[in-house]
Amino acid sequence: MPSRTTLRLWLPPLLWTAVIFAASSASFSSGNTAPLLAKLINAIHPVSPETLAVLNFLLRKAAHLTEYGILGGLVFRAIRAERPSWEVRWAVAAIVIAAAVASLDEWHQAFVPSRTAAPQDVLVDTLGATLVQVLFFRA
Repeated sequence: MPSRTTLRLWLPPLLWTAVIFAASSASFSSGNTAPLLAKLINAIHPVSPETLAVLNFLLRKAAHLTEYGILGGLVFRAIRAERPSWEVRWAVAAIVIAAAVASLDEWHQAFVPSRTAAPQDVLVDTLGATLVQVLFFRA
C-alpha cells in the first residue's frame, strides 16, 4: 500500500493525466472548439475565417505546450519527492514520462473519428515538458 507521501506526490500527475486523456475525446476536437473560439473572438472583434483558423491552430498548440508543461512539472515534483535539489536524471525522467503520455494520447486520438493523431503534437507536448524542466533548472 502506498504511503501518504507517495500518494500526495503522485496523485496530482495521475489526475492531470486523466484530464489530458479526457481532453482527447470528441468533445474537444477542433470541430467542436473552433465555433466556441469564433463566438468569443467575434464578440470582441470580428475577424476573417482564415484568421480564426490560425488562432484556433495556435490556441490548440499553446494548449499542448501548457498541459504537458504542467504534467512535466507535476511528474518532476513527484520524482524529486522531498529532496530540495534539482538533478538532470529527475528532469529527464519527467520528460520521458510526459512524452510517453503524449504518445499514448495521440495513439488514442487515432481511434476517435473526430480527432487526428499527429506525431508532431507529441513533439510539441515533449517540448512543453522540457521547457518546464529548463525553468526548474534556472530557478
